[in-house]
Amino acid sequence: MILGELEKRVLQYLWETLEADAKQVHETLTKRQGGTLNTIQSTLDRLFKKDLLTRQKQGHAYYYRAKVGREELIAQLIQSVTGDFISEGEDSLIAAFSSISAGLDDEKFSQLETLIQRQRQRRSQEDTDANE
Repeated sequence: MILGELEKRVLQYLWETLEADAKQVHETLTKRQGGTLNTIQSTLDRLFKKDLLTRQKQGHAYYYRAKVGREELIAQLIQSVTGDFISEGEDSLIAAFSSISAGLDDEKFSQLETLIQRQRQRRSQEDTDANE
């Protein structure tokens, strides 16, 4: 999945505001950079069709919400990009993450270690639940 710059900005806005119609998104995002309401409507529709937004009709307008969180979307994008290049069992993805992590400071490494530990605990709990 590939996201354009405007699509990314719309998602960022909806993660912060939780829900908005096209006019609200247009007013906020186009103050500095211009753009038309029609472009915003098209962008919202594309994101909806990509299954990244939900929408509900209220009166004459659709109100949009992000369907996926920021972390989930990043994981989907990473999977999408790497899926075509990495075969099962290959360690290239781990090597790539290791290479990217070279720029992290100690605090970020600690956060990463905490997240890895949580993931291990979740997996262990899922295995326990599956065996019961």
